[in-house]
Amino acid sequence: MKKVIYSFLAFLLIVTSGCKKDFFDINENPNSPTEESMTPDLILPIVLHQAAKKMATSYDYAAHWTGYWARSGSFGPSNPLENYDLTTSYESNEWVNGSTAVYDPTVSWYNILKDADVMEKRAAATGQTFYVGIAKVIKSIGFMYLVDQYNNVPYSDAFVLGSIQPKYDKGQDIYNDLLAQLDEAVKLFASADVLANTNIQTADIMFEGDALMWRKLANSQRLKLLIHQSEVFGATAPTAELAKITADGSGFLMAGETAAVNPGYNGAEYQLNPFYNAYKKNFSGSTADDFNRANNYVLDKLRSSNDIRYQYYFSPAASPLAGNTYWGYDFGFVDQDPNQPKAGNSSDVAGPGLAKSPSQDQWVFTSVESLFLQAEAKQRGWLSGDPKAAYQDAVRESFTWLGVPNAVATANAYMAQNTPLTNYDHPSNTDKVRFIVMQKYLSLVGINNFEAWVDYRRLGVPTDLPLSESPSRNNRSIPVRLLYPQEEYNYNAPNVAAEGEISAQTSKVFWDK
Repeated sequence: MKKVIYSFLAFLLIVTSGCKKDFFDINENPNSPTEESMTPDLILPIVLHQAAKKMATSYDYAAHWTGYWARSGSFGPSNPLENYDLTTSYESNEWVNGSTAVYDPTVSWYNILKDADVMEKRAAATGQTFYVGIAKVIKSIGFMYLVDQYNNVPYSDAFVLGSIQPKYDKGQDIYNDLLAQLDEAVKLFASADVLANTNIQTADIMFEGDALMWRKLANSQRLKLLIHQSEVFGATAPTAELAKITADGSGFLMAGETAAVNPGYNGAEYQLNPFYNAYKKNFSGSTADDFNRANNYVLDKLRSSNDIRYQYYFSPAASPLAGNTYWGYDFGFVDQDPNQPKAGNSSDVAGPGLAKSPSQDQWVFTSVESLFLQAEAKQRGWLSGDPKAAYQDAVRESFTWLGVPNAVATANAYMAQNTPLTNYDHPSNTDKVRFIVMQKYLSLVGINNFEAWVDYRRLGVPTDLPLSESPSRNNRSIPVRLLYPQEEYNYNAPNVAAEGEISAQTSKVFWDK
């Protein structure tokens, strides 16, 4: 890995006042930052914004592989997306920046994490422990994404001064340390004098310095790291880690408690909500995305089970053909019909439940996902409580979060259907964990595409997920990981070589059992 340097994005976007309305002011000179100006309150907003943006807009590939999205009829085959023949350049912006542009969606995790690391060090040096705790939470999220895509990655050496060829740490060891860092974070949140952290209420564009909400997010992230390792633990619950969460006493993100950021998103250029700008419309009002469209797999699952949420994940076709208001495509389809519906005749992936306005908050960790994680943990016996009731609460929250009218009643009617897909008590549902995770899959369409890929690798859910129809797939299956980027082979050759030969089809992440 080339040594990651501080990105200075904060100084391009934030003026020293730290006010939300000034977040997008770009009058500061990005070429003359000083050590003194790298204060936690200036770094935090851009770290939160960039992390949220990356989580919301960088995982199209996962949406395609897991049956959420597909290529529209306005485009020809897209490889390696559709034939799974990954290269060292594919999705390399997860690791290294794809561009120096300020608002480029390809800002890498390592650059975001470097900013968070600088913030942590600056905050620790000045006794601003609340900022230290926030940095630990953000780093736990970013490094989780890196491990979940690459397995072993630079961690302990990643930001060591002078380490131009950082060693790789094992994915399991990284997860273990992330859990330890989150344990420390919740203790910092519980003990910190919040107001002793300069400008925290304006710099914290997520919770405005609310320690309880940060503790809930940290605990939800801890549970997520444990759930990802479900097949590693097997029948042995991670009781020690669960006991730490229980001892904290603040619980998890619950209904109505989505962790989301908003530095002052609005309809001006460069200032739109990231998801809205990427998939709905740009600042001029033009369509932002003609490529991604509804995948027939999930669209049919939803419609066939009387699940109205498809009308909130996807939009009606702008120009329907033959009355097909909602139209999708098969993943990797071969277009042999000259009259194949095009982008304008099909459903975009930014439906009214996801893309409400250019000024909306950008979610980071939704209440919906948190409730499903809790439901699975209860079903596994990791947490106390009724798993059926937890599952039902998660589904109700999904309908509510999307803005479905009469959400609770509509969700209840959906779950009351006597089908294996919808009814917890259906006799066919002997594997309740996979039943809950399938409902989680149906509740995160476009919201957390990456988590769907994690769950597919972890549990094989959905069990009937179709493979790409690409004629050049050549029996390859859905990738189990990404390949290390070519930059690693160029600049960190000894350490990446020590990882051995890597296959996107067989070299699994440590928790993929």
